[in-house]
Amino acid sequence: MLSVSEAIAQRISIRSFLPTEVPRDVVAEILDTARWAPSGGNMQPWRVIAVAGEARQAVIDLAERALAENPHGEADEFPIYPPKLWEPYRSRRYELGEAMYALMGIPREDKPARLAHLARNYRFFDAPVGLFFVIDRGMGYGQWAHVGMLMQSIALVALERGLGTCMQEAWGTVRKSLHAHFGLPEHEVIYCGMALGHPDWEQPVNQLRSERAPLDEIADFRGFDDSE
Repeated sequence: MLSVSEAIAQRISIRSFLPTEVPRDVVAEILDTARWAPSGGNMQPWRVIAVAGEARQAVIDLAERALAENPHGEADEFPIYPPKLWEPYRSRRYELGEAMYALMGIPREDKPARLAHLARNYRFFDAPVGLFFVIDRGMGYGQWAHVGMLMQSIALVALERGLGTCMQEAWGTVRKSLHAHFGLPEHEVIYCGMALGHPDWEQPVNQLRSERAPLDEIADFRGFDDSE
């Protein structure tokens, strides 16, 4: 069995899945284990909607209709990225995209092919299961972070079970349509989605491992006795 350290190191975003079914009891087991994720004040400010089969196809069709009407996505109070992204974040995002398309053999000038790949987000990259994460609109930044902890826990438990995931903020571009589709109350909002399934390791895109900033760039150690 994978150690926690191994699972964290091995987890990647899977962007091509096999059609192999993931049974309901396996999905339920993953969620049941991951629900022990950290939660400040034990508020557990999350709900998860899992879709497969016809329910999955329904949200795929919904996204297709919504984006045909609004190709840039629906106007929303929770943008995926800040406007006019600044350094070093802009370069990190750009470099990831270029590395991904290079693996897929899609040159920068082939914009139709790049857009076609982006559109696969709304098919869960062919994963048989999609997860949507719901939070109360009145929650603060801390509680949104707790939902992220749940998502990470799900991704790691899935990896332990031999499955892969891709956390998909792209679904935020059709958040309003999803809200209506699922019949959510006004006080709830969908944060994002997640694809879950068996990775297709034959696809080059699944060889992508994004870089991380070195430790000395992100960590500041103070008060430690370096002489020991």
